[in-house]
Amino acid sequence: MSDVSMLEPKSVFQYFDEISAVPRASKFNAKISEYLVNFAKKNNLEYYQDELGNVIIYKGATPGYETAEPVMLQGHMDMVAAVAEGYEHDFETQPLEIYVDGDYVTAAGTTLGADNGIAIAMALAVLTSDQVSHPALEVLITVDEEIGMLGAAVMDLSMLTGHTMLNIDSDEEGIFLTGCAGGMALNVSIPVTRVRQTGKKLSLIVTGLSGGHSGSEIDKEHGNADLLMGRLLYGIFSRSPFGILTLHGGLKDNAIPRECEAEILIPAENTQIVCEYVKELNEILKKELVETDPGVQVLIEEQGNAEAEILDYHSVSRVIFYLRNVPNGIQHMSQLLNGQVETSLNLGILELKEDALTSLTSIRSSVKTRKEDLCARVTMLVEMLGGEAEVEGDYPAWEYRTDSALRPQVEKVYEELFHKKPVFSTIHAGLECGLLSEKIPDLDCVSFGPDNFDIHTPKEHLSITSTGRVWDFLVAFLQQANV
Repeated sequence: MSDVSMLEPKSVFQYFDEISAVPRASKFNAKISEYLVNFAKKNNLEYYQDELGNVIIYKGATPGYETAEPVMLQGHMDMVAAVAEGYEHDFETQPLEIYVDGDYVTAAGTTLGADNGIAIAMALAVLTSDQVSHPALEVLITVDEEIGMLGAAVMDLSMLTGHTMLNIDSDEEGIFLTGCAGGMALNVSIPVTRVRQTGKKLSLIVTGLSGGHSGSEIDKEHGNADLLMGRLLYGIFSRSPFGILTLHGGLKDNAIPRECEAEILIPAENTQIVCEYVKELNEILKKELVETDPGVQVLIEEQGNAEAEILDYHSVSRVIFYLRNVPNGIQHMSQLLNGQVETSLNLGILELKEDALTSLTSIRSSVKTRKEDLCARVTMLVEMLGGEAEVEGDYPAWEYRTDSALRPQVEKVYEELFHKKPVFSTIHAGLECGLLSEKIPDLDCVSFGPDNFDIHTPKEHLSITSTGRVWDFLVAFLQQANV
């Protein structure tokens, strides 16, 4: 046991300390799943464990709460496994080294896993407490949320009876999420043909952009390196014929690309005019993106004469047309919640292969029909260019409920406890609430949690005092659930 186990609320941090000793990286859920089963057995609680390792633990109502509606507590057992530079850690076998640093719990050289270990710790603390009054509880803890909500997607929930759910998977105290975007990845392939040709070889780079998560930071209007490369190629195309040798940009579909590179072949006599245009565009973008991407650079390097297989004229035209016309960024703002993004997309990965231009785009929307319509728009553009588009990893939105009975209850308890109003919001990223809402008709849920910073990185740190306040809210909500 570490010094973390001595923190208050003691039962919460004791369980957090325990589960931090159990390996639980995504894809390696077996040990933490068995830990939860053994916990249920030890405490004479009914449980269900499926083939993937998802676990449900049941506890009956305390005296006086027998007629209250059941309440579901929900979180996920896996964590993002990231290691700081210079550290080594085997997430399959080694425990986390967690410790107290002022008001925070953090880990030595690794992610802390409070996302979402704190949900497990709070749920187990409720299940073993003889001081917390509550309705019947159904605690649902899923596997592999961090790599696509794989556990929630396939889990059979027909044995659950509750329709009120507290998801403890948010990281800002006092902000209660009431909706999230659904999403999909769109895999695009546009055929190209090549010809052998000689000319002056030039290397082009769009770099220095801010990037960011395509869900939480799409509203910042950071430049997309893939699309800026399309603008660069279009400008060159209007000044000189050329062929493309290579083209690639971006690392993940859900990350705004920070860099894109290309190699082209042009007539040698047009070198100066092309170089002058690149320098001109570099200055233009520095002014256009001075607030969002102050480090942007457009660079060109001459690499001498060369003979190579390059895209022919019609293929270059298709590539440029796609990059100049494919929708990107925010498409709709929410009509229900001011200032919230409703629908967006991000062209995240771009790669020119031997016979095709490929891209992977992340599409998000809190409205299912708009997500589908945006997918159809991109698909139509791709098909007009002779290509194909295939959907991967489609997951549903958690749509904002105007008739929620849970929100007023949360607001009442929160105000009575802290003498201020909670904030209700939505997030333009994915939570398991969307998948679970599809499986459980009329599910009414909110997502909340304590302040947890730098999640998914080795700098992750969880506020101790915030954890205490969120625990107080959870206890107070359960105790008033029969009112």
